[in-house]
Amino acid sequence: MSTSQGDNSGADLVLAERHGAVLLLTLNRPDRLNAWTFALEERYFQLLDQAEADPEVRAVVVTGAGRGFCAGADLSDLQMVSSLDRTDVELAAPARPRERPLSLRKPLIAAINGAAVGLGLVEALYCDLRFSTSEAKLGTAFAQRGLIAEYGIAWLLPRIVGQSRALDLLLSGRLIRGQEALAMGLVDRVVEPEELVEAAIAYAADLAAFSSPNSMSLIKDQVFRAMDCDLPTAIAHAEGLMLESFGHPDAAEGVMGFLERRPPNFQPLALT
Repeated sequence: MSTSQGDNSGADLVLAERHGAVLLLTLNRPDRLNAWTFALEERYFQLLDQAEADPEVRAVVVTGAGRGFCAGADLSDLQMVSSLDRTDVELAAPARPRERPLSLRKPLIAAINGAAVGLGLVEALYCDLRFSTSEAKLGTAFAQRGLIAEYGIAWLLPRIVGQSRALDLLLSGRLIRGQEALAMGLVDRVVEPEELVEAAIAYAADLAAFSSPNSMSLIKDQVFRAMDCDLPTAIAHAEGLMLESFGHPDAAEGVMGFLERRPPNFQPLALT
């Protein structure tokens, strides 16, 4: 059974529901295909902060209300920013970095139920895995708006789909659907629309039940570090972490859970 999270200012912009150890976040501007605004961003990041600090939350799923995941930045916000000079834009910068989801220490899974375009696609790429429907539309759109590859997508996209596919999507701005996105590795699962969110939650629930929160946090950090270092450096880093992990209670619990054929009782994520 799901339960609602706390109520704060702007809470209706992103809905939060608990499904056991999984937190479901729903971008909630369905009349605008969940177009991104500064207020929506603040609420979303606030909920990610709360999820990270809550020992009862072990994984997060994000989706969109209605027919879209996120159709990109709200044009009214873009018009406001375009009217500011550089100093004003810097002063209006958000309290958290735009790439905040990348640093979430718990698994973050996107359930892409519809359009994920421009900044909406970037937000999906900030997630660790992406589930999609076959009819969902994904695209970059930046070149078609006279913009550049924003918010780190020029770094992320080639590492997910390869350089030439990334350039195809960035230069053309063309929209692709779920099956093509799956074939190029842009999404990890294609699921029927009525099963999408449940499938993402079920996957996240398995992570919550069977994988150590501390191990998952360290592995996420390892993967990002390893993307920009050579193999000997990655191996040396892993060896140090491995020695530390042997002294953590989760190592003994993981072995005992396996030997006793029961779900392991891992400790909550250590935030210090």
